[in-house]
Amino acid sequence: MTTEAENTLKVAKQAFAHFTHGLATGEWQEFLDMLTDDFTFWFPMGKFHGLNEGKERAKEFFEYVSEAFKPGLKLASLDNITSNEKTVIFEFRDEGNLFGQPYKNRVAVAFDVRDNKICSYREYFGSDGKSY
Repeated sequence: MTTEAENTLKVAKQAFAHFTHGLATGEWQEFLDMLTDDFTFWFPMGKFHGLNEGKERAKEFFEYVSEAFKPGLKLASLDNITSNEKTVIFEFRDEGNLFGQPYKNRVAVAFDVRDNKICSYREYFGSDGKSY
């Protein structure tokens, strides 16, 4: 693994730790602090479907996630990490409640790293429980 790839993995793992903490607690500031000013994210459905731009939009999104999954999502397992010089993909399972209903999911999130920050996020998922 090259030094650049090692650094990308290190930065992404730190961001993922802040990300899972945000999912569990609703405290997103440490994750938001790791985002570039020109951050973009892609989400597969709902009000944030498609490409979204900017840290403010990201803040709105993660606040919405915390509201939808009160009291928080628990990381059930981290199944795989794949990385290269620019991108790290985390495959995991999470569980909790979605608007008060039991929820289980299988998720892949991709973090793109630039200058020791996360510049892009893409999320892909499929239900491990009840379909919505």
